[in-house]
Amino acid sequence: MTYRVCFVCTGNICRSPMAESVFRARITEAGLDDLVEVDSAGTGGWHEGDGADPRTVAVLEANGYEGAHTARQFHASWFARLDLVIALDSGHLKALRQLAPTPQDAEKVRLLRSYDPAAGSDLDVPDPYYGRMDGFEECLEMVEAASLGLLATVQDRVEGRAA
Repeated sequence: MTYRVCFVCTGNICRSPMAESVFRARITEAGLDDLVEVDSAGTGGWHEGDGADPRTVAVLEANGYEGAHTARQFHASWFARLDLVIALDSGHLKALRQLAPTPQDAEKVRLLRSYDPAAGSDLDVPDPYYGRMDGFEECLEMVEAASLGLLATVQDRVEGRAA
């Protein structure tokens, strides 16, 4: 049975495609690509059909990650097929929990940086869209740090299903 994770930010062109690409690489490295499906979406549909922001693509590819992406909007009906919905900031967390059709679906929503013990109480990944390139690089650092803890959680859940 496939375990499904979806990363969500505002427009699905910066933070969530970055998290999707990084986490997909972690899943592949762990040999879980046949067991875990990773994708991303935005809380809004402003950029549906667009590629990732060129700065996101540049930072990803410069660090050995896949940059190909097509933006889409998250829909409440997706909760039924998803095991984990990862919000990139507290605004996304709130919007997704309000969108959730059931309390059980709302419980599937978590903040990405909650998987990074070094993050402390600042669990938002800042939106780099209106900033400079260094904001995208900082975003990647935060995503990479949190991806390790998220991978451990997903591995435990996948192994728990197999037992």
